[in-house]
Amino acid sequence: MIPFAISTLIPKSMKTKLLILALTPVLAAQLCLAQAIPSGDDAKPATSNVPGQEYPKIHSDLRVDFRLKAPEAKKVQLQLDKRYDLERGSNGVWTVTTTPLVPGFHYYWFVLDGVNVSDPASETFYGVSRQYSGLEVLSPGEDFYDAKNVPHGEIREHLYFSKTTGAWRRIFVYTPPDYDQNPKTRYPVLYLQHGGGEDERGWVVQGRVNLIMDNLIAEKKAKPMIIVMEKGYATRPGEQPPAFGGGLRPPGGGTNQPPRFNFVGTLDDVFIKDLIPMIDSTYRTKTGRENRAMAGLSMGGMQTFAITLNHLDKFAWIGGFSGAGGGFGGSFDVKTANNGVFADAMAFNKKVRLLWLGIGTAEPANMHASVVNYHDALVKGGIKTVFYESPGTAHEWLTWRRDLKEFAPLLFKN
Repeated sequence: MIPFAISTLIPKSMKTKLLILALTPVLAAQLCLAQAIPSGDDAKPATSNVPGQEYPKIHSDLRVDFRLKAPEAKKVQLQLDKRYDLERGSNGVWTVTTTPLVPGFHYYWFVLDGVNVSDPASETFYGVSRQYSGLEVLSPGEDFYDAKNVPHGEIREHLYFSKTTGAWRRIFVYTPPDYDQNPKTRYPVLYLQHGGGEDERGWVVQGRVNLIMDNLIAEKKAKPMIIVMEKGYATRPGEQPPAFGGGLRPPGGGTNQPPRFNFVGTLDDVFIKDLIPMIDSTYRTKTGRENRAMAGLSMGGMQTFAITLNHLDKFAWIGGFSGAGGGFGGSFDVKTANNGVFADAMAFNKKVRLLWLGIGTAEPANMHASVVNYHDALVKGGIKTVFYESPGTAHEWLTWRRDLKEFAPLLFKN
């Protein structure tokens, strides 16, 4: 994990004095990741490497060289876009070159004699429900998520106690560049969720949410806003959390009882009863549904649709990045879905200011088809939507960075 400069916001009077700005370790890491790969045939160290490490190295055609010194190992493999076998050299160094990769952010790990291990030459990131290595394959010509010479906002780490879960929860909050300079200004709020197997750090570290928003605000493409990033898993006292964070096993249910697969469950109450009231009482927010949006990626997109469509008195702006209300597969009946919220299309369109859907063209076929079919069903049912396809990207962070870049400028327009 990339280290954070942190502060827990306690007395409200202190909140403008605390926390991080432009060149914290998080931003320093983002600066490192943002360095361009020179053109030509020479392989260059990945920008996601630990400083001073030569490998992994990325070729101009996006093939990647990996090396691991493991003289006692019998077999070494690489798990990336697929499973690769490494070849052992005479010096105990194992090597492999991948096929060309899709631009974007990729989790990876080595399989060392059957044991999954991170690459000691790479930074590690929380994804696939654990810390693993990450590889940033840069997309030529795209710099909207890079650090630029513009005013920078802050990423604040905030602990609060949830009565719903009976436990402390950690969130990250982005405040726009002028937040502390204009103490009388109030801001709309976007609640932005990560995907399955990731956590509240995802949008900050892998997603570069602060850099994307800093650049959009500086270019006057998006309105200054507060962004709140919560953990997508929640359990009530006595409930046992599942390995993936989806369903829950009821108290006393035993390990042989299959979990109830539920992407929302307790999280709905966390948002409505705990999180939103706390944010409105702690930060200078514009309250009311017209000033509140929610979006998320993959699992977070499904959570977004479940929560917002059940609480349209709280939200007027809705976004799903590679995830929406229809899940991944199955039929979708607009008239009966979500307790009939879409049944009266005219009333829905009048109430919801934006319903936005995004997907990458290179995502798994079932995911791509599910979001496309969901969008088509909404349109057929008379529901106004905005649909975006990220060209050539898969189910990973470049898709979702592009989604945010397209989604955020549409928010909170009069």
